[in-house]
Amino acid sequence: MTKKKVLFIVGSLNTTTMAHQIHDHLREYDRYFSPFYTGNLLDHIIPKFKYFTIMAQSHRANTVNYLKQNKLPMDFMGRSQNYDFVVMCSDLIIPRNVKSKRLFLVQEGFILPANFWFFMVRNFGFHRVICDTAATGLSDAYDLFFVASKGYRDLFIRRGIKPEKIRVTGIPNFDNARSYLDNNFPHRHYVLAATSCLRETGKYENRNQFIHKAKEIAAGRQIIFKLHPSEDIRRATREIRKILPEALIFSSGNTNHMVANCDVLLTRFSSVLLIGLALGKEVHADLPTEELLPLMPIQNDGASARIIAENIKAYLEERFPRYKDYHREYGS
Repeated sequence: MTKKKVLFIVGSLNTTTMAHQIHDHLREYDRYFSPFYTGNLLDHIIPKFKYFTIMAQSHRANTVNYLKQNKLPMDFMGRSQNYDFVVMCSDLIIPRNVKSKRLFLVQEGFILPANFWFFMVRNFGFHRVICDTAATGLSDAYDLFFVASKGYRDLFIRRGIKPEKIRVTGIPNFDNARSYLDNNFPHRHYVLAATSCLRETGKYENRNQFIHKAKEIAAGRQIIFKLHPSEDIRRATREIRKILPEALIFSSGNTNHMVANCDVLLTRFSSVLLIGLALGKEVHADLPTEELLPLMPIQNDGASARIIAENIKAYLEERFPRYKDYHREYGS
């Protein structure tokens, strides 16, 4: 009997490692991976940028290296196989050759607040790609959408996502935050300032204001800056050194371990917020804590990948009644 085939379309290292975990629970299928693509002319333009999107040089290189190191089969742009279904962590662009397939969407991490462009997309039909993660889910092109928590389910419903398509399962990489406490990062009891790549994606950021805020919150304590992987490292380092010459700056390393060892986490809009909240850290962000807490991902000791895989298989085999009790428990 010929196995059904699944294509995982991945972008950043975060989404690639999430997909890898789901992949491990779908062993009865032939599984392939592809770095993110559009299926149109943008595939020849965007990869020339160093940063900008998950299709850019840095993200694609990291993704391909990870897939090679873990000996995961690649099918670039899904060209060599006829796939039965597809798993993605972003629906801002749906590649042309998978639009007719069964599609499963997995929340990639922290979702940006609704902004002007979100309303232009939702209310006036502008393309989702102009909106960043705030437009996640608006394609309605997927069969099921797996989300981190009941709070996120409620948020997506308020944004217009169909409730019947949402499954509250938790999401890999964010469902076992306490595992990050066991680490060998040498520093403890500091203020961690995790920067963003807003400027690299064409958005405004007052970085000097962010650095001064870190200094104020620290009140003499050690400050560590963790630079976003897509950020201009030289520029960011120069800006920090000008104001806080004694601060430690890391452009690489396990960010989750750094969050686990800090006393205070400062960021703007970043998925590290979800880890900080789950670990009970003092969190400072552009959203008030009372709005962030309901979004905290389900902590199920790392079971989210298995639960997502089981839901996919149940959907494909039309066995949904088996999962009704689980869905009711988490309010989906």
